[in-house]
Amino acid sequence: MLRTRLKEALVTAMKARDTVAVATLRLILAALKDRDIAARGKGNLTGIPEEAILDLLQSMIRQRHESIDLYRIGERLDLVQREGAEIEVIQRFLPAQMDEAEVESAVGETVAELKATSLKDMGRTMAALKERYAGRMDFAKAGALVKKQLT
Repeated sequence: MLRTRLKEALVTAMKARDTVAVATLRLILAALKDRDIAARGKGNLTGIPEEAILDLLQSMIRQRHESIDLYRIGERLDLVQREGAEIEVIQRFLPAQMDEAEVESAVGETVAELKATSLKDMGRTMAALKERYAGRMDFAKAGALVKKQLT
């Protein structure tokens, strides 16, 4: 279970005195706790599911990539390196990412399987992709491919 792996990794990082990993894992666990609390308000007492944790990790990576772009513009290479190190820590907990060819193939198969023909079917197609490939696919890129195929 991913939640357990994250907690164990924090303990290991603390013992190893890996400050970047400790800080990153604490951020992940704090965000996870926030989402669990929000889910409790909706009647989910067990916490968010694995897919939602994977989405959380992917969004954290996306945020760091955006920060890296801004730090490069501001010529803050120290912060670029820190964000890159945080990305490496987060990626340890994600399954192997699909390459572009695999994403294109998965999008094509899903569009064909759902018999999606117009942009009205985009939401349904993206929901199916998220269900099948949570944590393994960059859904921003997949969304662009779905849109291209449906127009």
